[in-house]
Amino acid sequence: MEPKQQNAEQPFYRTVKGFVKMLRMAVTVASMTFFIIAQAPEPYIVITGFECTIVFFFIALYMCRLDKMMRCLFWPLLDIINSMVTALFMLTVSVLALIPQPSTLIVLGGVFGLLTTVCTIADSALMCRKLLFNPSGPYLKNTSTRSRE
Repeated sequence: MEPKQQNAEQPFYRTVKGFVKMLRMAVTVASMTFFIIAQAPEPYIVITGFECTIVFFFIALYMCRLDKMMRCLFWPLLDIINSMVTALFMLTVSVLALIPQPSTLIVLGGVFGLLTTVCTIADSALMCRKLLFNPSGPYLKNTSTRSRE
């Protein structure tokens, strides 16, 4: 019996990280949609729209496997930094949207923003766990070059 192939051979959308990132995208789009329909203050719409754009580009990057081709940047670190900044901004926007309670749609946008924050923290934790506990993944430098140094 042949051993199972590693996770690196699976398409991005079938991995746990891919599922969490796509869930994060869907929840952020829902939050932005509620803010747009409720005609919330512009910063709410702009911040959620900006986060949607960034998450979309990360999903496209991983789906096309550009992170493997462009090795000049350390993509997991950029993803973790993005997740932390997103968690901070979305938590701030969500709390501000929930405080005055002017309309039901803004409150729903705030609740979905809090769900986005939870998904963002989960995404960041998955990436940190992958880097800390699976150093033999695709982000480790070749051992043949290290042994020559």
